[in-house]
Amino acid sequence: MKSYLFIAALLLVVTSSFSQVKKKPAPKEKPPTQTFDLATYSSPKGWKKETTEAAVQFVHQDSARGIYCIIMLLKSLPGTSVSKDNFNNAWETIVKEMVTPSTSPEMQPSAIENGWELQSGTAPFENDGEKGAVLLVTATASDKMVNAIILTNSDTYEKNISGFLGSITLKKPTILTEKTGGEIQQVNAEKKTTSTLQSGFTFTTTNFDDGWTSVEKADWVEVTKGKFKVLLHYPTDGIKAANTDVDVMCSAAWNYLVAPRYQNIQDYRVGPGVLDYERPYYAEALLTDNISGAKVFVVLFKKATGWMEFIMPDKKAFIETFGVDISKIDYYIDSKVWEQMKRMAIYNKFAIAPADFTGKWNTKFTNSTYYANVYTGLSAGMSTYSSSQVFEFFSGSKYKWNLVAANSYGGASQFASAKGAGTFKVLNNWQIYFSEMEGKPKTYDACFSAIKGGRLLWIDGQAYGRE
Repeated sequence: MKSYLFIAALLLVVTSSFSQVKKKPAPKEKPPTQTFDLATYSSPKGWKKETTEAAVQFVHQDSARGIYCIIMLLKSLPGTSVSKDNFNNAWETIVKEMVTPSTSPEMQPSAIENGWELQSGTAPFENDGEKGAVLLVTATASDKMVNAIILTNSDTYEKNISGFLGSITLKKPTILTEKTGGEIQQVNAEKKTTSTLQSGFTFTTTNFDDGWTSVEKADWVEVTKGKFKVLLHYPTDGIKAANTDVDVMCSAAWNYLVAPRYQNIQDYRVGPGVLDYERPYYAEALLTDNISGAKVFVVLFKKATGWMEFIMPDKKAFIETFGVDISKIDYYIDSKVWEQMKRMAIYNKFAIAPADFTGKWNTKFTNSTYYANVYTGLSAGMSTYSSSQVFEFFSGSKYKWNLVAANSYGGASQFASAKGAGTFKVLNNWQIYFSEMEGKPKTYDACFSAIKGGRLLWIDGQAYGRE
């Protein structure tokens, strides 16, 4: 197979079909169309079709010539509003689970069609001696992505690929109406922070046994139970405060996180300073929701956690549910009064799946301890400790693990390291098995927590960020 020419031909197919074919005059007799999820399409004539909940697939094979083509249209997935990020995530978590590309995808210029932004790229692959090319087209809108994947080893199917991609029509992104300052505005759904976000991860919702449900959103994790809602805001650099005084910090956070989504503020109140080694930040008010028009009681809270926004039908419901009445808080209040509110942080938790690990995850720790003479108060030196752990996950359920640590005191340093490599297996939604860690197999508790634009991977209570 002439790989370069073949791949170039596939790229031309994408460019001319998926994004531009709809601008050509329509044929006199249109082929019958079918619908799958958000897409309407025409099936390739004479191809074997298989439909599942996750995808619709078409296959054609010529055994005599040794050629084949597989076309897959996948069900829409939550994604980011950045089309290239969605393409990259789909390539890493979907394409690489099917085949092993020998190069990075060769990209074509993005295009806009019916409110969807299209990204397309292709690369050669070789599996068990079989060479071919894989093509991925990712359409992004409304924090959703739709993926089409083609696997083939012959340019014989150019017209079939072109015809199928050119037949696809995606539903136009929803436009929401939002009230702001008494005026009505049209807002693109993909720009709303309330939309669901998923950057290629399998699970974006968790149903907890106590009735709370968590859903990953673009700017927060939304935790709900009946009419009660708590937003676990992701860390942000947007909150600018002159100092850390309670009223100053609460005002800055309120104006950035809360105020843009409400109006008609009433009875705004900030919690008092208290005697506590972890300073609580608390602000409350009655507000009118910009979108629903409903009156709600809102509390913004932070205490050794990220900012949490409690949205309740009224103040009484909040006090009964979380046990905090700010009018009864004084300087000497027991720190336990905040525990039910702090506990909501645990709901930023999502299950794991084998496709979610591909890539490199690391964590680093550094600590310094300063010593003083108990009699003179003079410096008695210092010690430092630092460590770095890296997990690297590959296709085929393979992994590598490496730990490096250093400890220094009194001008002397000690170093330690450990390694592991083998295969991993996701035993269930919350546990992962490694075939070899320091010479023996181990099983760890594992889960994800959401952050802005990505995830943290928790393994045995330790958080790892993706490089």
